[in-house]
Amino acid sequence: MEGDRVAGRPVLSPLPVLLLLPLLLSRAAALHPDELFPYGESWGDQLLQEGDDESSAVVKLANPLHFYEARFSNLYVGTNGIISTQDFPRETQYVDYDFPTDFPAIAPFLADIDTSHGRGRVLYREDTSPAVLGLAARYVRAGFPRSAHFTPTHAFLATWEQVGAYEEVKRGALPSGELNTFQAVLASDGSDSYALFLYPANGLQFLGTRPKESYNVQLQLPARVGFCRGEADDLKSEGPYFSLTSTEQSVKNLYQLSNLGIPGVWAFHIGSTSLLDNVRPAAVGGHLSTARSSVPLGRSFSHATALESDYNEDNLDYYDVNEEEAEYLPGEPEEALNGHSSIDVSFQSKVDTKPLEESATLDPHTKEGTSLGEVEGPDLKGQVESWDERGTRSPAPPEVDRDSLAPSWETPPPYPENRSIQPYPDGGPVPSEMDVPPAHPEEEIVLRNYPASGHTTPLSRGTYEVGLEDNIGSNTEVFTYNAANKETCEHNHRQCSWHAFCTDYATGFCCHCQSKFYGNGKHCLPEGAPHRVNGKVSGHLRVGHTPVHFTDVDLHAYVVGNDGRAYTAISHIPQPAAQALLPLTPIGGLFGWLFALEKPGSENGFSLAGAAFTHDMEVTFYPGEERVHITQTAEGLDPENYLSIKTNIQGQVPYIPANFTAHISPYKELYHYSDSTVTTTSSRDYSLTFGAINQTWSYRIHQNITYQVCRHAPRRPAFPTTQQLSVDRVFALYNDEERVLRFAVTNQIGPVEEDSDPTPVNPCYDGSHMCDTTARCHPGTGVDYTCECASGYQGDGRNCVDENECATGFHRCGPNSVCINLPGTYRCECRSGYEFADDRHTCILITPPPNPCEDGSHTCAPAGQARCVHHGGSAFSCACLPGYAGDGHQCTDIDECSENRCHPAATCYNTPGSFSCRCQPGYYGDGFQCIPDSTSSLTPCEEQQRHAQAQYAHPGARFHIPQCDEQGNFLPLQCHGSTGFCWCVDPDGHEVPGTQTPPGSTPPHCGPPPEPTQRPPTICERWRENLLEHYGGTPRDDQYVPQCDDLGHFTPLQCHGKSDFCWCVDKDGREVQGTRSQPGTTPACIPTVAPPMVRPTPRPDVTPPSVGTFLLYTQGQQIGYLPLNGTRLQKDAAKTLLSLHGSIIVGIDYDCRERMVYWTDVAGRTISRASLELGAEPETIVNSGLISPEGLAIDHIRRTMYWTDSVMDKIESALLDGSERKVLFHTDLVNPRAIAVDPIRGNLYWTDWNREAPKIETSSLDGENRRILINTDIGLPNGLTFDPFSKLLCWADAGTKKLECTLPDGTGRRVIHNNLKYPFSIVSYADHFYHTDWRRDGVVSVNKHSGQFTDEYLPEQRSHLYGITAVYPYCPTGRK
Repeated sequence: MEGDRVAGRPVLSPLPVLLLLPLLLSRAAALHPDELFPYGESWGDQLLQEGDDESSAVVKLANPLHFYEARFSNLYVGTNGIISTQDFPRETQYVDYDFPTDFPAIAPFLADIDTSHGRGRVLYREDTSPAVLGLAARYVRAGFPRSAHFTPTHAFLATWEQVGAYEEVKRGALPSGELNTFQAVLASDGSDSYALFLYPANGLQFLGTRPKESYNVQLQLPARVGFCRGEADDLKSEGPYFSLTSTEQSVKNLYQLSNLGIPGVWAFHIGSTSLLDNVRPAAVGGHLSTARSSVPLGRSFSHATALESDYNEDNLDYYDVNEEEAEYLPGEPEEALNGHSSIDVSFQSKVDTKPLEESATLDPHTKEGTSLGEVEGPDLKGQVESWDERGTRSPAPPEVDRDSLAPSWETPPPYPENRSIQPYPDGGPVPSEMDVPPAHPEEEIVLRNYPASGHTTPLSRGTYEVGLEDNIGSNTEVFTYNAANKETCEHNHRQCSWHAFCTDYATGFCCHCQSKFYGNGKHCLPEGAPHRVNGKVSGHLRVGHTPVHFTDVDLHAYVVGNDGRAYTAISHIPQPAAQALLPLTPIGGLFGWLFALEKPGSENGFSLAGAAFTHDMEVTFYPGEERVHITQTAEGLDPENYLSIKTNIQGQVPYIPANFTAHISPYKELYHYSDSTVTTTSSRDYSLTFGAINQTWSYRIHQNITYQVCRHAPRRPAFPTTQQLSVDRVFALYNDEERVLRFAVTNQIGPVEEDSDPTPVNPCYDGSHMCDTTARCHPGTGVDYTCECASGYQGDGRNCVDENECATGFHRCGPNSVCINLPGTYRCECRSGYEFADDRHTCILITPPPNPCEDGSHTCAPAGQARCVHHGGSAFSCACLPGYAGDGHQCTDIDECSENRCHPAATCYNTPGSFSCRCQPGYYGDGFQCIPDSTSSLTPCEEQQRHAQAQYAHPGARFHIPQCDEQGNFLPLQCHGSTGFCWCVDPDGHEVPGTQTPPGSTPPHCGPPPEPTQRPPTICERWRENLLEHYGGTPRDDQYVPQCDDLGHFTPLQCHGKSDFCWCVDKDGREVQGTRSQPGTTPACIPTVAPPMVRPTPRPDVTPPSVGTFLLYTQGQQIGYLPLNGTRLQKDAAKTLLSLHGSIIVGIDYDCRERMVYWTDVAGRTISRASLELGAEPETIVNSGLISPEGLAIDHIRRTMYWTDSVMDKIESALLDGSERKVLFHTDLVNPRAIAVDPIRGNLYWTDWNREAPKIETSSLDGENRRILINTDIGLPNGLTFDPFSKLLCWADAGTKKLECTLPDGTGRRVIHNNLKYPFSIVSYADHFYHTDWRRDGVVSVNKHSGQFTDEYLPEQRSHLYGITAVYPYCPTGRK
């Protein structure tokens, strides 16, 4: 105790964090680049080689680093903003993927970064200098107050300075000037490891990068920030990970927000020798989504200056801040049950919060409390000397003053706007496994006309109800009791707290708290531990003559139980009301009485009332006689053992001008106890001051507290009917900038004191003891005392730490439950599919609710006509199946034949729920397309003429009837009899492109074509031109460009750029097998004009597929072939079907009638096709007006193809030969991608992954009746497929990670699978879906019915797969 006295007067105790935070936060500034940790080659940094995908040599750490639960001695630093404990795979296997990665990763800014050509540098080193270790320690202690003694022994630093994003080189274009600077620091003391991510102001100028392998596909991925333990080998599982960003806005917020209170600085606990389920972020800054700085980023200040300001001694001398005093803020996110955690700092938090770890002001060297003048924030500028413009710091690391290592109290406001720590969204109390809010025993007293506004007391079976007078006066003869039945502990013990025992008495049972706990038995808390209160405040006030209303603003209180201090904060009360409520300290004084320090023979409020009571106050102000009524209703303990309370304020209060402060002197008041009522009446003076103005006012307060008691136990004769509450420290403060009203009181409760000479008081009774805030103080003789850690904590009493009951096994969680450690206690949670039994410890299997759709109790039409949709419980709905019409309860068959679905030369047969088509005699086909028998003697023109005439017979038909000459040949000039359009045709009747004329104009001249005046470009020349355009005009040295001779023929020798990798080609540019050379040798090639003696196969790397069903997928410049055996992937028979050098093939589909495959090429900007017959050659059918053609769909019935262009923002169609091209849609499209066609019903479907408003749309095949089908709960709908057999439209979403299906009209939507990786394209076949996946770089199969992964195929060449389609040995038949 001597150390607390200097020169005969007490040393000023530090200003509590509660009061200090507003002073610091009002000046918080962004991180300046000078305030990064020192770096540069003079500090021993190694420089990572310039490049696009570089990795450092292994860094062997002098001391191992803990990451999650493991220890690592090696680290690697990568160009792409990432650190790992193992060497990196190729960047294409992780840079373009969503988090997490498949390997251990520490990612301050994971993106496709390129430092080539001097665009920035990456530096790294291991460091043990005092400057670096000291600065890291201060950051960690500030962010994790429970780690106030953390002293790192080594650190690892990596700095990315002025680095740029990867960009494709374009002719005449300069590199982007957007450059990023950021830093990662890993600090460890051998037991625990922490990571610091630092982003200086304006240090992040680009927020994401475009995938390299789909650079021309308009897609930008935001940078990923977080941590990953590494993915398991099993496809179905992932290791724990923690992700901080998911959108560009969340990336931008990295340098604008913080979880330490300094914008741009983030701290995380990433590894420990003790159990660490997942990375834990610092949370001194409160909820991450609202931790904004209130000052412009360009502003700076000295943290020490704020702390050295002149504060009035009256506000300071009665505060003794210690380790748990500032435990207000919500903080560390709870990990999800699967160990995955994600926080989006774009103001969309995805995790709940649990209490912040305790704050600390102890100096780690002296172990003594730090006085006000000693507390500092991280004075970053004082740590290192200035640095040159290249970022190299001075070569001599300076020493750090020991005092400067004290933790920083620079934290965001404790209760920012719209912030609530209430862990349940409705704000109400939730039954806890540890302290269950009581159901009334059958003999328990129930209060009628309960004083709390809107409060309803539930009545259980056999409850005896008694009356409570409406008057809240001191009448103690309010309750009556009559016991007709007796309840026993055997059936009701679960109504007691976990930390209580149940005792049977003559008339019933009662609950009593166990040793080292206190309360009323139904609610018990550990003695000596700090406590927290969460609640809501509402009010209808008249301030002076101005009405003010507020609803459900947040109230939070923190109580240091072993010395009686209670701090209360109420946020976002309107300024006039908050200023006027300053004198009403009883609002927070309730918690002072509830948890007051008990003198011998006395009990505080919680010992009597527990956590269920009503506190009524009536206050009359003088001289104006304004009157206000306040009701506070306690509603039990929540799962974290926080008291839940609601406060309602009604009436009139005197107006207090802004900037006036209220002062209330210490006081004493008498509390009178009788049965379940406590009353007190007193008068208080308060003074209002502003500058030289000092006014004194008063009010009279009448308080009444009612609660429920257990009357079965014998009454304690020694309990006094009157106790005295001594309040010797009273403080009220309103901060207009934060909009937070704060109260602080220090309370003791004991017997009524007579005026006499003061006698020495034991430190346990006046709170001057030195026990830890989580310890009990045991008084001894005189002023002697001992300290004992509270239940759930361990230590010597002066220093106590949490005891992990879950790790030690000292818990009562039963089988099928999970133990969750909490500060001072623990909680049990049942595993998925289980619920608690009556004992609240045992978990039993949840009985599934009845399902009318499964048990047959529904009223839907028969299963062949309708389907039953279960909505939970007994609710269901009915919907008629396709082919039927009705309300689902009654369904009638639709006659599809009346809709002319079949070919005109076919007969339609209607069947229940469907129909079929059969070609008439003389024709063959599937009924939807009928072709005359080839044995006919008619010419092609005459056959087409006959077909058109048959179609013309249908009402509304506008088909063209070909004109034939006398020999049956097509006339060169053809005109449409209905529209008036004319055009020229070739001898086969095909339209000559460019010859069509509109109605009323002169028909075209259709004669022999004129002689060409210029040689058309050859295949070699067209290919060369397309690739040069794709490369931006100037290819890199390693990029392939076809070499052509003067006549446009391929030169026999072809090479990759300026490399020595060469090969021979034939006259069509196809590689001759076995001629590819090694560096230093050039193959001898035969001139292409003289074919080789042995002819090569039609294409060296193409083999026609065998008969059967198989999948075709696109992968860069290849089309792959993957056969199916039933629905199983025959991976051993997979091969490359077609290689197209220089292409990026995205969309793909198949024409089942002509066995032709079609594809889009975003590099060549073309649409091409090739037959699957032996010897077929690729043919380009659309080569103009395209920029980024992606999705492609084939209508095999109408011989039409449809495609999307994500840059042109168009959807177009053309016949399969590229003719009759037209634009269907060019408005209200942002990023159209996938497209699918239903040729039977004549519908077109497509997706638009517009990040602002993604959607799936539909229309008819001619572009009519366009409408939005799906636009809710989708993110990045990449893949789309229509299944002609199940009649379902299905899509794969890389944003929501879901595979979903719906009926063609948008109804019946359901999720097939909800944990995809990164799907791109999807196709349906039989009872399976097959989709390409960018995370797996392969083809993944999913069962339609179970939604389970069944298999995957990973090609040997690992790169992104794009489109996928299924090839049938026949065309799908028409079913509706």
